[in-house]
Amino acid sequence: MREFTLIGSHLCPNTLYAITKLKEAGLVFSFVDISGSLADMRTLLKLRDARPEFTKFREEGEGRMGIPCYLYEDGTLTHDLNKVLEEAK
Repeated sequence: MREFTLIGSHLCPNTLYAITKLKEAGLVFSFVDISGSLADMRTLLKLRDARPEFTKFREEGEGRMGIPCYLYEDGTLTHDLNKVLEEAK
């Protein structure tokens, strides 16, 4: 199983849903809570500003952060919870 980090916020309902589903599936993951510290927010912003996976969120404008997202140890990034869950099977 590939290791990954979930980047999101405890204030985001989609992140909370993802955490629940990942735990139900028995997956072990790191969690970066962007609402927990400015350093963690900068981690997301650095990814959001540079990575093509965030293009649609940047183009949609205000209110779209691009969380939750799943960053694998090899640098692969996705926003697709179902893909993460399927890959773990």
